[in-house]
Amino acid sequence: MKIGLFSDTFEPEINGVASSISTLKNELEKNNHEVFVITTKHGLFDIEFNDNILRLPGIELNWLYGYVLTSPMHFLAIKKIKDMQLDIIHAHTEFGVGIFSRIVAKHLNIPLVSTYHTTYEDYTHYVNKFNFKRVDVVAKKAVSSLSKLYSQSSVAMIAPSQKTKDMLQGYNIKTDIKVIPTGLDLVKFNKNQSTNLQIKEIREKFNFTKEDFVVVFVGRIAKEKSINIVIDGFSEIAKINKNIKLLIVGDGPEKIELESKVDSLDLNDQIYFAGKVPSNQVPSYYHSCQAFVSASLTETQGMTYIEALASELIVFARHDEVIKDLIVEDKTGYLFTDCQEFAAKVIKYAKLCNLDKEIMKKQAIEKVEKYDSNVFYNRVIELYEKAIITYNDYYMVNSIKDKDGYVELKLKKNDESFKVCVHFDTYLNLNIRKNTMLSDEDYNELLEQETLVLLYEKCLRKLAIKDRTRKEMYDWITQKFDLNIKDINDIIELLETKGYIDDRKYAYSAVFNFKKNLVGEIKIFRELKKKGVSVDIIDEAIKDSYDTELEMKNAIKFAEKINSSNRNVSNQKMKDIIRQKLINNGFNHEVCSKVIEILSIEKDEKNERSNLASIATKAKKRYSHKYCGVELRNRVFRYCSSQRFESSDIFVVLSEMEWEDE
Repeated sequence: MKIGLFSDTFEPEINGVASSISTLKNELEKNNHEVFVITTKHGLFDIEFNDNILRLPGIELNWLYGYVLTSPMHFLAIKKIKDMQLDIIHAHTEFGVGIFSRIVAKHLNIPLVSTYHTTYEDYTHYVNKFNFKRVDVVAKKAVSSLSKLYSQSSVAMIAPSQKTKDMLQGYNIKTDIKVIPTGLDLVKFNKNQSTNLQIKEIREKFNFTKEDFVVVFVGRIAKEKSINIVIDGFSEIAKINKNIKLLIVGDGPEKIELESKVDSLDLNDQIYFAGKVPSNQVPSYYHSCQAFVSASLTETQGMTYIEALASELIVFARHDEVIKDLIVEDKTGYLFTDCQEFAAKVIKYAKLCNLDKEIMKKQAIEKVEKYDSNVFYNRVIELYEKAIITYNDYYMVNSIKDKDGYVELKLKKNDESFKVCVHFDTYLNLNIRKNTMLSDEDYNELLEQETLVLLYEKCLRKLAIKDRTRKEMYDWITQKFDLNIKDINDIIELLETKGYIDDRKYAYSAVFNFKKNLVGEIKIFRELKKKGVSVDIIDEAIKDSYDTELEMKNAIKFAEKINSSNRNVSNQKMKDIIRQKLINNGFNHEVCSKVIEILSIEKDEKNERSNLASIATKAKKRYSHKYCGVELRNRVFRYCSSQRFESSDIFVVLSEMEWEDE
């Protein structure tokens, strides 16, 4: 397998990430894999490629322990990497080279896995020089967002510890995360690897005597390592035992400040700074000391703890989730919470007899056996193999279009294009961005949701033609589509959230339009209730628009229309018709009575007689087929009476008509 390891840091730099990559590279090569390292170098021009190590130019940030920041784009380097014909890319950083690794993976269509080495939340003080709380909150939020963004292009992620995995899951990262502790070449840290001469030279360099008990710190000298706590502890130790010394190995942005602190505490005979040493000499520095200390709470795994234990050193450390399986009180080391407790436990251990110390050293070695680099290799190579297989089943998000209420994704898999529509909430929950990789499971889940998304679009089109109530839309969806109640409710709620369905707004608009069309409040209430609007909303809308004068005016207008279109009836019949139609149109009895009274429908004798004669003639013609004589006259009389004509007028009209029996 051809593997590309991408990192902002690599040998000869001394830090946990560089050490981890070096261990992985060596193990991969031992097992006949071809490994290429893509990293940085000091300088702004030209790339360098030697011994399968490609170094990209960048700017050294002195304030960040010599970190080299490189551009995320190197066209010549991409060509060189293409020639490597990599099977997989393994990113060990999120910035600079890390961004470049993601560009290369996409451009060359190579599966990408990544290891999250650093808890960046603990490093925000580098951009928050004045310790502003608001800046810190924003910086930590940015770390969370960037971590999610970077994870989306990875087929899988490696967390060195459960603590790191829990943190990443707290960022709502959906990428598959495997906990694989970084391996260690235990043989390299075996005490037999350092000669007596090497140990003697190191101890003499700092004027350590045979009686001196030396505690060592190895790592970056920076604020997040909390070395100041250790120094404060030694100010307490110095009062009791002058033969207990501290050796600080490494360099970093806080070195000068801590040297000044040591000087101010008059601890120059107790605490020594070794500075930066070559990585191949680090084991000998461990072997030259009797114990190891770190007060850091920012480790993702704590490689220096493992190195120290493998070097037969017991470890003093602060309580932290990441080391709970490494440091066992009174067996492989001691835990402390502050400088006083640290001092007390160092003095306690120093007083132990040699036999007890040897027992603890043996337990320290046993504790780190599971971190053997070969175990590390086997777990990583298994992840690589699975990632390559999985990669071919992934869908790459090529484009994203924001529609009204949903998102259209265009995907690509094995040169085939696909399109799927998803809810906006789903899009957010899955943290989908351009170049996000979706599994078959993700894609199938989105396809299931697409039916609902397309239905939502149909609902929008229906509502664009005419406003409808919640019940109307619910009934329409139920009749037209075979969906469960939850899905229907979800669509309705989304439409309501977006403001496309609003029963209150609908009710107010309907009340206005009904009144405009001369409809009374009783009918308005009835019609809105039929459409599923709640009684409370209807009452509210009617109450807010209530106007006694307008109600009366509308009733009169409506009555006048009826009056003008029904002239061939009796005066009393006309009143009955008007009353009934007013009631049917939603006006109450009180309004009806007032309207009839206001209209003052007076009896027009001539017109009334004419209407009566016409109706009597038609009745006579209708009944003459069946009746005659008195019975016929009685039938016509009763009919005219039913039409609300007065009896005296009916007698007059009937007497003027011709009857066959007369």
